[in-house]
Amino acid sequence: MRASLGMRAAVATAASALVLPLLPAAPANADPDPAHIAQTVVASAVKKHLRKLQDIANANGGTRAAGTPGYAASRDYVAGVLKKAGYTVTLQEFDFPFFKENSTAALQRTAPSAKTYAPTPPDGSSVGDFATMTYSGSGDVTGAVRTVDLVLPPGPTANTSTSGCEAADFAGFPAGAVALVQRGTCNFQVKAENAQAAGASAVIIMNEGQPGRTDTLQGTLGEPTVHIPAVGVSFAAGEELSAAGTSVRVKTDTTSEIRKTHNVVADSRWGDPNKVVQLGAHLDSVLAGPGINDNGSGSAAILEVATALGKIPTRNKLRFSFWSAEELGLLGAEHYVASLSPADLAKIKVYLNFDMVASPNYALKIYDGDDSDATGAGPGPEGSGEIEKLFEKYFDTLRQRHNGTDFDGRSDYGPFIAAGIPSGGTFTGAEGVKTPEEQTMFGGTAGQAYDPCYHQACDTTANISDKALALNTGAIATAAAVYAFSRDLPGPDNRPTAAAARTAAATTGSTTGSTIGSTAAHRGQGHAAPAQ
Repeated sequence: MRASLGMRAAVATAASALVLPLLPAAPANADPDPAHIAQTVVASAVKKHLRKLQDIANANGGTRAAGTPGYAASRDYVAGVLKKAGYTVTLQEFDFPFFKENSTAALQRTAPSAKTYAPTPPDGSSVGDFATMTYSGSGDVTGAVRTVDLVLPPGPTANTSTSGCEAADFAGFPAGAVALVQRGTCNFQVKAENAQAAGASAVIIMNEGQPGRTDTLQGTLGEPTVHIPAVGVSFAAGEELSAAGTSVRVKTDTTSEIRKTHNVVADSRWGDPNKVVQLGAHLDSVLAGPGINDNGSGSAAILEVATALGKIPTRNKLRFSFWSAEELGLLGAEHYVASLSPADLAKIKVYLNFDMVASPNYALKIYDGDDSDATGAGPGPEGSGEIEKLFEKYFDTLRQRHNGTDFDGRSDYGPFIAAGIPSGGTFTGAEGVKTPEEQTMFGGTAGQAYDPCYHQACDTTANISDKALALNTGAIATAAAVYAFSRDLPGPDNRPTAAAARTAAATTGSTTGSTIGSTAAHRGQGHAAPAQ
């Protein structure tokens, strides 16, 4: 399905109307007019890329997840388009922890009476009484339940249970028993590793029990260090399993291992290498589906913008980034930022992120760079507010209403703002629910998710709003064109110069990269589930 001519015209009109007030008309022999450049990017070309990503998923088991052939084919497609457009393309390899639940798990009480607990299926289409922990090992075991330092009834304050956090909690633990531990204090990985070391055949982690901590526990062990089955259960199920004389069967069928994947990073041949304008989007999908809105939409949009700008000499260097393993916790962007020297970080003056820009029940959201909404996290690095205002003016010029979205570090901009780089972007909503006010602003249906196919097999080319895609494509093209030629990029020019950064690198060694990665991880693990 192609975007309508009206939508294409809207993109062109928006770009022209926005850029011309911001930049003077170019005299003869001067830089190309950014407004004209932005007009060359049309939503129909973006849809062509989306159809290609859908074809790739169809040919590879319905997914483009990191570590799968579908991602490798997506990587090669994007790299090929960028090379043809004139970019110097780098495939940045890194190791990451891959996880897949191959079949539906089982949890059954075998004594004192039989009971079968409802599973959460691998595609997450429903939530049962229990769920396989991400990075659980595989196995089919039956054993007596051994409780480990449970607090029943739970304490009045959340996150206070120390169940399973110390090896001493497992003193006298009978080998082959199934450990039942409680959420709280330390992360799930520590609890599961301690159970494994004590000889447990499986580990069940129950929710803690305070208000807000009673539902089925869906979490991650962080990396593939646990080789026994590990499942999370609701507080009610855990309390039931804690009764004396209980035995259970636990079965999980998973692939949990270290694999290799690649970021795709493309540099233009033009522009000041000390003034880099970087755009990024994650290319990977979840295992459950093809990921056409999440995040084929952002990837396809910046890919087409890159194509339009590839052969145009720009004042500042453009860099287009396609991140891998975002769905497992921003791993590609974190690896990239942590791998840069302070000197190279200082050269990146602007980072623009686009993650889900065509949600079918969309809202037009702009990252709140200056914290003017006073919601959630604080402002981004200085200059982020200027980026926000550029996007606001774009939508205002089109007479399109818009609202803010919190700079919570949930997507790939997280490592960049942790490194002090002015950042911004647009977003059309994920699993969150559209408000009545947003229905008035944007149409659609209040009370329903912005993307009802979020992280599901139905996130296909049918799961795209053509209008949202066209509007955001125009916004991306406009921002890229403005900043490609800007003499005054957002933010103060007070981050370390290359010489100062080299001096800092010599005195701090490799700790800078590690700190950046850790900070980004703390701010928000992408789409990852809670760890404690």
